[in-house]
Amino acid sequence: MIKKGMTIREIVENHPECSEIFEKYNLGCVRCIASSFETIEEGLSAHGLNVDDVINELNEVIAT
Repeated sequence: MIKKGMTIREIVENHPECSEIFEKYNLGCVRCIASSFETIEEGLSAHGLNVDDVINELNEVIAT
């Protein structure tokens, strides 16, 4: 399960299928140097996205 405190790199390394969601929102998070230390919550907030909605979507992807 993906949680707000996880780093972007941690999510992508453990769940590569989540890259599709990052691309859907035009986020270069996967290639960004901040992905190693920035949490998903920080990254999504910085891009003005609804954190809970995107995390729910990421969790739906890994559940299938």
